[in-house]
Amino acid sequence: MTSVIQPFEFNSVPSMLVEWSGAKRLGEILATRFTERRVLIVTDGGLVKAGLLQSAEASLRQQGFSVTVFDDVIADPPEGIVLKAATLAKAQQIDLVMGIGGGSSLDVAKLTAVLTPSKQSLNALYGIDNVQGKRLALVQIPTTAGTGSEVTNISILTTGETTKMGVVSRQLYADFVLLDAELTVGLPAIHTAATGIDAMVHAIEAYTGKHKKNPLSDALSREALRLISKHLVTACRDGSNRAAREAVLLGATLAGQAFSNSPVAAVHALAYPLGGQYHIPHGLSNALMLEGVLRYNSQSAAPLYAELAEVLNLPGEGDIQQRSAAFISALTTIMDDSGAPRRLRDVGVSEASLASLASEAMKQTRLLMNNPVDVTEADALALYRQAF
Repeated sequence: MTSVIQPFEFNSVPSMLVEWSGAKRLGEILATRFTERRVLIVTDGGLVKAGLLQSAEASLRQQGFSVTVFDDVIADPPEGIVLKAATLAKAQQIDLVMGIGGGSSLDVAKLTAVLTPSKQSLNALYGIDNVQGKRLALVQIPTTAGTGSEVTNISILTTGETTKMGVVSRQLYADFVLLDAELTVGLPAIHTAATGIDAMVHAIEAYTGKHKKNPLSDALSREALRLISKHLVTACRDGSNRAAREAVLLGATLAGQAFSNSPVAAVHALAYPLGGQYHIPHGLSNALMLEGVLRYNSQSAAPLYAELAEVLNLPGEGDIQQRSAAFISALTTIMDDSGAPRRLRDVGVSEASLASLASEAMKQTRLLMNNPVDVTEADALALYRQAF
């Protein structure tokens, strides 16, 4: 007997263009889609120095856009970065905000678009559905294939020495997203590996979520995992391989659409303290925690992991537990072959800090509630020790 479909809601960006070299004709692409012409590009200094913005800026100006560049974004951006960007946007009377870069730049762009016309303080935005009113027009262009931030309604900021907080609201969905995989060609292998694994985590956690798992997020998760698992190692070893770069970027975006509707869980909850205390890049911190959490979750999620084994084209023999184990083993092999660091000790984490990391992870209740298995502080500590 076919089971009935439980009620669910699915949201995403209204428009997305996938086009190799699309950034080189960005002005032409946007001129027919937007009436706004005063653009603030939110990015980081590394991309500016690498020359990745030159053709996009020139194309915008040729089409009559005025362009201001804010390139102060750093990894794990603190609140001050967003406030500085919003102050600049107000001073320049910006009416279109454009994030170009990794997840940090895209997250800052979202909040800049919200804060610039708003009377709300940044502190008032934290949490779920606390943003009021409209934002400025928002375009997102990722240069890494991992966070999926270009299609999510989530922005994460560093709020203290070791703490992070998130804004989750429908206003954070962009108006338009450009996926130009050519912009990812220069991404170093270790960043390609870490961000690609991060995207696979998004797909897996969306697929196994306790509360909001749904048929649409499931379909996106499966296709994301298929694309990334097949092409990530190639993208790491041959960064100029167009097919691999396009597949991994599209996969990361599909995973972003999935977890924006069926949220992530314990891997992310345990990853956030690593970013907060050690400033380990988000994708890498997820990669470091993935294997242990998968094995821990398999006590409940094995049937779903067995389903995902099909996505990886693993041999069809064995019962659910064997198929689940094969899935975890295959992912471990992909991570090993990608060249990403695999142990906490390899990235400077102190064994003495594991207890405090576990304590911090328990504060991520928004994420832990989605995990297929409950995680206590003792469980978290054990998982950090396994990863060490």
